Amino acid sequence: MGDARATKRSAVHRVLCCAAAIGFCVAASSASATRFATIGTGGVTGVYYPAGGAIAKMVNKTRDQHGIRVAVESTAGSVFNINAVLSGDLDFGIAQSDRQYQAINGLADWEEKGPQTGLRAVCSLHPEAVTLVAAVDAGIEVLADLRGKRVNIGNPGSGQRGNSIDVLTTAGIDWREDIRAEGLKASECAKMLQDERIDAFFYTVGHPAGAITEATAGRRKIRIVPITAMEPLLERVPYYAETVVPAALYPTAANTEDVPTIGVMTTLVTSADVPTDVVYVLTKALFENLDEFKEQHPAFGGLTPEGMLRGLTAPLHEGARRYYLEAGLIEDEVTE
Repeated sequence: MGDARATKRSAVHRVLCCAAAIGFCVAASSASATRFATIGTGGVTGVYYPAGGAIAKMVNKTRDQHGIRVAVESTAGSVFNINAVLSGDLDFGIAQSDRQYQAINGLADWEEKGPQTGLRAVCSLHPEAVTLVAAVDAGIEVLADLRGKRVNIGNPGSGQRGNSIDVLTTAGIDWREDIRAEGLKASECAKMLQDERIDAFFYTVGHPAGAITEATAGRRKIRIVPITAMEPLLERVPYYAETVVPAALYPTAANTEDVPTIGVMTTLVTSADVPTDVVYVLTKALFENLDEFKEQHPAFGGLTPEGMLRGLTAPLHEGARRYYLEAGLIEDEVTE
């Protein structure tokens, strides 16, 4: 009787073990079938982070169809994202159009490394304005007033650092000698300005931007300073264009009229090494849910499929190209 019970228990045990093993294998198989991709964005108070989050959400809601799951990472910005994409640490990155141009041509931060031939373009997103935010009590009304002031030009690895230096240089201001330059992240600037630890900060961003809204909401009155007389810069490089910051977006700032400045485009980049089907799935998810994407932030409101193919200097990734051909957005003769 005891032997029979032991045999029965042994049989049950074998069945349970087999069931557990099968369950483990199924789970392992399911896990291995899911592929992961990461989008590098920017600071959480900027526009890159919600842009990346919205794209990830659109891909992930149909992951049972394609097996790809996208995550978003907050990063130092454009230069970091491009380098991380090229090294394989990120699959996608959001970067300013000027930084894409410089990387593919081996300029600026890539001068020593040379042209980054592995970089690939996916699409353009929203326009970004080079924005100079200053405390009214600092007496900064024009660019020349920055001399001798404490000015944040952007953290290393960010796109706005290069834009800040371009603007200052064009205005005849040496950022190393004529101002007290800081290298803060954009997310730190509003508090630093309100605490009177800086007098002004540059921020290249789509509007409205959380960091600027935060800066205008404090005790210290804030003004957005015009960036004008940039014609030499506009003639020298192809990626800048004149634009404005709408005053209505920041009603508590001192500005009563739209503020003239210059700007670039936001772009989504990847590497030639990222699989074609991964890039195709992400591109298709974004373009086929564009109306939903445009609702995620006011900066996205003017996006059109055709406009999202402008401002790209790196070759199109084959996965993006495949979708654009299917959608009739490009002609067959366009090649990578």
